Amino acid sequence: MTREEKSQVIKDLTAQLADNANIYIADISGLNAGSTSDLRRACFKANVSLAVVKNTLLEKAMEASDKEFGELPTVLKGNTSVMYSETGNAPAKVIKAFRKKSEKPLLKGAFIEEAIYIGDDQLDTLVDIKSKEELLGEIVTLLQSPAKNVVSALKSSGGKLAGIIKTLSEKEG
Repeated sequence: MTREEKSQVIKDLTAQLADNANIYIADISGLNAGSTSDLRRACFKANVSLAVVKNTLLEKAMEASDKEFGELPTVLKGNTSVMYSETGNAPAKVIKAFRKKSEKPLLKGAFIEEAIYIGDDQLDTLVDIKSKEELLGEIVTLLQSPAKNVVSALKSSGGKLAGIIKTLSEKEG
């Protein structure tokens, strides 16, 4: 690979790092061609893009990026694949599902909305991360819940009050 080609790859990687808020770094070495193809298919279905990269080029792209990757460049050893996704937990779910059939891919680290996760032991934590839309939905539900309770209480107590008044008026009459 010539110096110009490397420079172009670094520019492309830097742009991808800038465009994606959720970045996973995994090791898919040891997967045969069929398994790798299955993994790519699973990623495509989950709207996750997967790319195999050279560690030095990815490290230079991380340095050139505006984002703060903290300790993440320290995991760039051996074979490295990068997974990009709009949903924070999608790549983790793909990895976890794929590992039911194979011991790979191994999670090296992840950058999720400015938070950094290092190591394969973080996989279950990442699977449980909720997307921004899921969190907003929960907040809206929580906010609506008290209002619904007040309205239903007013409706039911209004009916009770009317029943009591009717009963009292019938007793007097």
